[in-house]
Amino acid sequence: MAADPAAASAVAAISAAMDWSSSPAARNAAFEYLESVKAGDVRALANTSFLLVQKDQSSQVRLHGFKLLQHLVRLRWDELSAAERNEFANLAVNLIPEVVGPHEEWALKSQTAALVAEVVRREGVALWNTLLPSIVSLSNNGPIEAELVAMILRWLPEDITVHNEDLEGDRRRALLRGLTESLPQILPLLYSLLEKHFGAALSAHTNQQMELAKQHVGTITAVLHAVNAYAEWAPVTDLAKYGLIHGKRPLDVAITEYDAAMSNIFQCILADVARTLHFLQQMLEYYQHYRIALHFQSLLFWLVVLREPSKAKSVARVSGDTPAAGNSASTGGCSTEREKKGVSVLITDEMYSTILDVTFKRMLKKSTSASSGLLELWSEELEGKSDFCNYRAKLLDLIKVIASQRPGIAATSVIQRINVVFGDANEATKLPQDLDAMEGAYLGLEAVVASIFDGSADYVKIDQDTKFQIHKMFEGLLQQFLSLKWSQPNLAVIHGHYLDSLGPFLRHHPDAVASVVNKLFELLTSLPITIQDPSNNFRQARLQICSSFIRMSRAADKALLPHMKNIADTMAYLQGEGRLLRAEHNHLCEAFLVMASSAGIQQQQEVLAWLLEPVNKMWTQLEWQTTYLSNPSGLAHMFADSQFMWSIYHNVTLFERALKRSGTKKSVAAPQAQTTTTVPGNLHPMCSHLPWILPPLLRLLRCIHALWAEPFSQSLAGEVKAAKSMTIAEQTSLLGETNKLTKGQVTSADGLLDVQREGESKENNIRNWLRGIRDSGYNVIGLAASLGDPFFRCIEGSSITPALLENVQAMEFRHLRQLIHLVIIPLVKYCPSELWQIWILNLLQPLFVHCQQALDISWSSLLRDGRAKVPDNFGNLSGSDLKVEVMEEKLLRDLTREVCSVLWVLASPGLNSGLPSLEQLGPANRINSSLKDLESFASSSITGFLMLNVSTAVPALRITIEVFSWTDSEAVTKIIPFCGALIHLAVATNQAELSQFVAKDLFSSILQGLSVEFNSITSSELVGLCREIYVYLSDRDPTPRQVLMSLPHMKQEDLLAFDESLRKTASPKDQKLLMRGLLLLASGNKLRALVGQKATNVITNVTTRNRSSAAHHGLSAEEDDHIGLAALS
Repeated sequence: MAADPAAASAVAAISAAMDWSSSPAARNAAFEYLESVKAGDVRALANTSFLLVQKDQSSQVRLHGFKLLQHLVRLRWDELSAAERNEFANLAVNLIPEVVGPHEEWALKSQTAALVAEVVRREGVALWNTLLPSIVSLSNNGPIEAELVAMILRWLPEDITVHNEDLEGDRRRALLRGLTESLPQILPLLYSLLEKHFGAALSAHTNQQMELAKQHVGTITAVLHAVNAYAEWAPVTDLAKYGLIHGKRPLDVAITEYDAAMSNIFQCILADVARTLHFLQQMLEYYQHYRIALHFQSLLFWLVVLREPSKAKSVARVSGDTPAAGNSASTGGCSTEREKKGVSVLITDEMYSTILDVTFKRMLKKSTSASSGLLELWSEELEGKSDFCNYRAKLLDLIKVIASQRPGIAATSVIQRINVVFGDANEATKLPQDLDAMEGAYLGLEAVVASIFDGSADYVKIDQDTKFQIHKMFEGLLQQFLSLKWSQPNLAVIHGHYLDSLGPFLRHHPDAVASVVNKLFELLTSLPITIQDPSNNFRQARLQICSSFIRMSRAADKALLPHMKNIADTMAYLQGEGRLLRAEHNHLCEAFLVMASSAGIQQQQEVLAWLLEPVNKMWTQLEWQTTYLSNPSGLAHMFADSQFMWSIYHNVTLFERALKRSGTKKSVAAPQAQTTTTVPGNLHPMCSHLPWILPPLLRLLRCIHALWAEPFSQSLAGEVKAAKSMTIAEQTSLLGETNKLTKGQVTSADGLLDVQREGESKENNIRNWLRGIRDSGYNVIGLAASLGDPFFRCIEGSSITPALLENVQAMEFRHLRQLIHLVIIPLVKYCPSELWQIWILNLLQPLFVHCQQALDISWSSLLRDGRAKVPDNFGNLSGSDLKVEVMEEKLLRDLTREVCSVLWVLASPGLNSGLPSLEQLGPANRINSSLKDLESFASSSITGFLMLNVSTAVPALRITIEVFSWTDSEAVTKIIPFCGALIHLAVATNQAELSQFVAKDLFSSILQGLSVEFNSITSSELVGLCREIYVYLSDRDPTPRQVLMSLPHMKQEDLLAFDESLRKTASPKDQKLLMRGLLLLASGNKLRALVGQKATNVITNVTTRNRSSAAHHGLSAEEDDHIGLAALS
């Protein structure tokens, strides 16, 4: 190889690219060289790649060589002659003996198998028929060779099991036909390998030949993976015929074998009550099993069986049609009931109790404080940290299902569990493992109570005796809770949780509400107000107890209404005595608003007037505004008065809570332009308060923004300058070292102290205050904007732009992203169309201009130098720190996606109701006289309105085309709807400039985006945009044709043939497939997004264990457990 300079250069490039000590420039140069090798002469690529995979190379060089070979086979195979392809196939097969050594890396074996399989798929059935005898012979040589054969067999059917739009249907059908014809050879081979190596593994293990046993186990694993690959598409009858699965009656040929086997399975399991009970008992034993793996699989089974009796009913009917002889006596008596309820009718009360007992015990995870010798608990080290929440959610779902079906059993079980974990309730302290168990039991209680007393029809159907018994049990439990005398902060919090979990029960038992309210206040006042509390435990506990009021108010509904005056009097008394902090007062005010929401708008208005009147007097005073809000230096003076500073903060958070909790619940819908017609009686109860709330708030935010701008930034005191840096929590969130901050934590910081805490630096105090004001202040404006017309009429649009965007050039990316997310997007979504001129243009013009320039600079730096340039202040972290580089890139990507979200909102259907679809516009070759002016869409399409205003449209359009050159697929996903709206406008209007932009700049940029492999996930949508541009604009503008002709391998005859094919079909799907094929042909496979996904699938053959379902996306708007920045202050 030393004599081959191309191979030597490739080895050097691979080494430089994989060496993270190399400079960014060196890595980029190495990547560019390797890409040039891939795109260069195909024969030179093959020769170099085969030299790279030789055994004398390092593992990373050999792996890269295999990837180059796979790239050639997948994308450039047709460039080789028939003789060259045959020689290539022989060389690929000859690589097999080189990777069968006992110490060869598994990844190299896998890549070799993937390469051979790819060659077979490309060459077709003829090559496979030639190779099959030698493959079978190779498998007899030993366990390592057999493992490699199994890998090859696994990869062969991938083009059948993995859908790729770029794979021609004829090729897939030929592969399917060829492999189907080979099943009589493949499936027996797999069976014999399983049988042979399973026995050999047991024998080697018995003889203590552990290394040999591992080799046989590796073969067994590879064979099972291969069997799974064929099980996805091969006929079940073939799998049964060759012994890979066993049908119940494999010899019965009177009917089709599959139907016979399945019918008999159903009969055996369901028709015979004794067998069914035995089966259920076995599944229950799995659920009780010490090993969590077996328990988890059984958990999924019980969820299905208990949650969906309708499906079980249909199965029961199938089995009931042909009952087994001899079982009629045992099944006849309950057939009618089983018809209705299915398998669940056979589950006894004892089984329900056992399931609940195990479920309650498994609510814990393994830790230093929580462990069990009887059960293998969830371990974050083995199972993952994030998946425990999903696992526990399944446990809670199972509890809810059982509670809805067997409320009496669920109530008894959960109360028994509570008594066990409470132990001696008189103990003043509890061990950590006891606290964990009590927390788990609380979640179980909450699930049971919510399921039984949720007001559904199931509760109404409960017979009176059972209902009476349930009430008696929960009355006794409530009395037990009321008698507790826990004074430690952690126990007080748990006590409050147990009380608020009974909220749904209180809805049906209102006589007990007063005692619960009194107990919560007793808990609150039993904990001292210790401002100078280094551990922060007492303050956190008091806030959590106040949050219990909120949860109970929501759950108990109208049951709390008669007690509102008593609660108000108690709040006033405690506040007058100095025994209620302002943050706690805000929590209780929020609970009040929740209570009032169940009584209607009138009650809410009265409560808001009562809550906000004291704040109004202070908030609207001109004295403090003149002193502190006239300029940023005045705000700096406020920092010296910590008590007043925090009172301002708590005012803002009270406004936020009032907006979130008042009014009627709105359904989530697409954003729509708001109309100006409003009915006074239906106005949101906060509307009358907005005129006095917003002006001082805007002045406050304007001053905060100015702290980052010159000349004020340089003249600030040292602690104020330092306070502008990022908090530790923000840094860890950006680095992904902790869970992402929840909505409650980001938007509500009521956990902050009313005054500075002992040991708290003034710098940190100011930092937390700035962050809290920004979070809650932005949220107040965004929530107010969601009220629609009343908000936009109560304040001048010209006054909000200076407050928000006067110093946008000085804003850090983290703050700008937050401003866009919480303020700009709601303003755009809910602004009435007749106010677009005043509001939207004034907001979006400075925003788009700055964001386009800032993002362009940062992305250019990232793509050129490997590091983004962002204005954010990371505090004491060194600029060369790798963590800083990671955070800089994260901030850049977050802001990019948020800016694209604005464009996504601008393209939403609700804000573009007057924009016709392409189908409504009619054929592509219509005459220009039928086109409309862009002005005709200005009042019914916000995108059309935007395009009429050049100063705002130009930076938005620049962002649109630049996004495709940035390597962020999520940003591209968000920008696609805006591109679609631009295309629709260009097709529907006679605006020449817009049409030219779409036909040339946008079309070219989309093609550039398709050259980025990260965009493979959106390749279908991007090809669809290309299709729309060409089909609807090429007849009236030659530019789309010119753009396609500029592709490196485009020929005139190819484009003419493409046009001819388009004329033969009106199907958008078919036209998109034609466009995809043309782009692949004309680009020489340089549009990596079109082939990237297939490339990923081919080499990915490692799966990870995941016991959770897909991650839950989105957060509840009402997460009362999160109480702001308490942990930071």
